[in-house]
Amino acid sequence: MRLPTHLARPHARATLARFFATASQERRTPQTVIEKVVQKYAVGLPQGKSVKAGDYVMIRPEHVMTHDNTGPVISKFNSIGATKIHNPAQPVFTLDHDVQNKSPKNLAKYASIEAFARNHGVDFYPAGRGIGHQVLVEEGYAFPNTLTVASDSHSNMYGGVGCVGTPIVRTDAAALWATGKTWWQVPRMIKVELKGKLAPGVTGKDVIVALCGSFNEDQVLNAALEFTGDGVAALGVDDRLTIANMTTEWGALAGVFPVDETLLKWYDGVLAKLELRTFSSSAGIPPPPEHPRINRRRLDALRATSLASDKDAEYSSHLVFDLSTLVPHVSGPNSVKVSTPLPVLEDAHIAIQKAYLVSCTNSRVSDIAAAAAVLKGHKIAPGVEFYIAAASSAVQQEAERLGDWDTLVNAGAKVLPAGCGPCIGLGVGLLEEGQTGISATNRNYKGRMGHPKALAYLASPAVVAASAIKGYICGPASLDAAAPQLPPSHPPTFSISTAPPSAGATAPSDEPLFPGFPTTFAGPLLFAPQDNLNTDGIYPGKYTYEDGITLEGQAKVVMENYDAGFAALVAAKRAAFVPFDGVRWEGAVLVAGYNFGTGSSREQAATALKAAGVPLVIAGSFGDIFKRNAINNGLVCLESPELVEELTARYAKGGRRNAGGRNGEMTVDVGMRVEVGMRDGRAVVSADGAEEKTYELRPVGASVQELWVCGGLEGYILKEIKASA
Repeated sequence: MRLPTHLARPHARATLARFFATASQERRTPQTVIEKVVQKYAVGLPQGKSVKAGDYVMIRPEHVMTHDNTGPVISKFNSIGATKIHNPAQPVFTLDHDVQNKSPKNLAKYASIEAFARNHGVDFYPAGRGIGHQVLVEEGYAFPNTLTVASDSHSNMYGGVGCVGTPIVRTDAAALWATGKTWWQVPRMIKVELKGKLAPGVTGKDVIVALCGSFNEDQVLNAALEFTGDGVAALGVDDRLTIANMTTEWGALAGVFPVDETLLKWYDGVLAKLELRTFSSSAGIPPPPEHPRINRRRLDALRATSLASDKDAEYSSHLVFDLSTLVPHVSGPNSVKVSTPLPVLEDAHIAIQKAYLVSCTNSRVSDIAAAAAVLKGHKIAPGVEFYIAAASSAVQQEAERLGDWDTLVNAGAKVLPAGCGPCIGLGVGLLEEGQTGISATNRNYKGRMGHPKALAYLASPAVVAASAIKGYICGPASLDAAAPQLPPSHPPTFSISTAPPSAGATAPSDEPLFPGFPTTFAGPLLFAPQDNLNTDGIYPGKYTYEDGITLEGQAKVVMENYDAGFAALVAAKRAAFVPFDGVRWEGAVLVAGYNFGTGSSREQAATALKAAGVPLVIAGSFGDIFKRNAINNGLVCLESPELVEELTARYAKGGRRNAGGRNGEMTVDVGMRVEVGMRDGRAVVSADGAEEKTYELRPVGASVQELWVCGGLEGYILKEIKASA
């Protein structure tokens, strides 16, 4: 494994210092292991504060990875006036998405990213080295009991090695470069208990595909998952990485496996390979330099550190899944929420034209070996194209050494460079109109891997290989009658229990406010009785790339695709708002249903609402990317399922959301007012002739308040830059 020459820097030891710090200090509040890791990386907490689910905290993660999107992050970094990286050891650049693109424009883009990395002393991995998430695991940037983030949704994968990995947006990445910090809301915690042991021929891919299909009603949406149970020990690290990787598709923001003996032995093996990089056992030849992140000192410290969830830690839900009842499963077509036992699809003889063994999900050494074991002595079926790409150059080198890579090539596989490629619809080999493909990747949304009128299924490497041989979706047993027989085909055994929120989870916190943040938000209450109100409904896509639209222009078209009269309604009320006096901020308060702001990452969905005169949105829940964009731009978001349900029962048509108000109006305006105390989270709703009612909400923390006072994340960055000048 070749290391960048600039990795051995004086500050490398300082980077490790945090790891040796103990987390054994007494805490007044029981915590999950994920909450404990976040506690280690939280900065500016009040004295004695224990991090819990729902808290807004400022974090200083161990590392932040960007890939091909490093270019836009550089632009954002420059536009806010930043000139130097706060801690050059924190960022990692990996070029992996569009590596097949050899156009002058793309090569120039890659060259500019490399030049920026070298100018600032940032670790850089060029196109061809591998997919960023795999590189971060191989090179120890994602390490047990640490927090590492990435400007990519599949950073959840780091949980396979006991690292809390979670996605951020590009503005967050720029903030981290400039200040070393960004904010995060700690997700609700869910325990996923895996029981029993997988039958031969059943893999980690089958586990996560079945989980996505079994719990397919957003049970884990925007949650942090902690995998536990006796079934975990029997799962190898590659299986864990696959499962953690696809917790993204399941809807979670993190999926973390325990740091157990299985993982520690795996790291012993990794370290042994690193120590054989030279012939140091020969007399007179010095040993290789110590790896800056994966080394004996760090592993010994890891073994000596016991970090686990407290016995009385709180979880919002407890999912139980019996691995022994699982057979191979296939996801799709075109949805991870649909999973079917393989024997059912085998009987249907679904013909395929393309097969894929690519991506950070299932293209590691063990995955390539599993596919090679199936393909040995066979050829790819006529009319089928089978594409392969290793997760990294190191993976391909090892697969070549073992002979597995040649087995795939000799069977007729088409080789692609280590990178994302077809998984994200880039490069050669994409699905064409009317075609059906089966892939070992993580996402099979309509049109993602090619034409919108193609069908995409997901399965394990062995099933993909067998399907490529037979020309239809099937498993290895269809090639060999002597293959191990699978358990009887029936739905896997699973259950879910939901714990009621504890008193502390909803009780007002009465924490001090950041100076300059309003004590109260108040104004007319407008109710949009709609779930899944997406970003296109909030800010139409046709305006998204019209760069000349001002904030005033955004305000005029806000909510246009949901309610064409919304902008005018808010504008009519705006004249009565009293200017901010340092205590009370007046504006229209929008209350909406669940998963508000789902959809694209356009930040105008947040800026348009704020510009229109909506300083606060209350919803049953939010799309996570919308919430990040909202907070980054100074729009406050609070959750109150109780308020949403009561407004729905009273004012929505038929007492249900998604059909407008009682009179068919899309935005309900019946003279209600609301005052929300930001110190204690109490929301008081009143209406003419009606009794006031108080609801208890969780207020935003000091980190979000500071961003608001600074005018958003960019203002916060500028403040930090000036303070450090």
